[in-house]
Amino acid sequence: MVSISEEHIEIVEGASGPKPRIAGSRIRVQDVVMWHHDHGRSVDDIVAEHPSISRADVHAALAYYWDHREEIDRQIAEGNALVEELRQRQAVESQTQVR
Repeated sequence: MVSISEEHIEIVEGASGPKPRIAGSRIRVQDVVMWHHDHGRSVDDIVAEHPSISRADVHAALAYYWDHREEIDRQIAEGNALVEELRQRQAVESQTQVR
């Protein structure tokens, strides 16, 4: 018997380690979590915006998140920290170029 997670979620090796994503797509579990939890998108909204995935895929991603919450939250925090670091670098470079 195949679990829902195995049917809908795959783990893909990346530069910063393995990342769970919706099988057959480039959409990461953490993307679905942020769209749903942080941006208030409904499952139907997410599917409408990304028609290559199904409602079952989105629900499986959310279920995977709750089963692996600490790991996914850490990945989100690391991504946010990287974005902030790049913004700060860009701000410093912009100030340097103006002078």
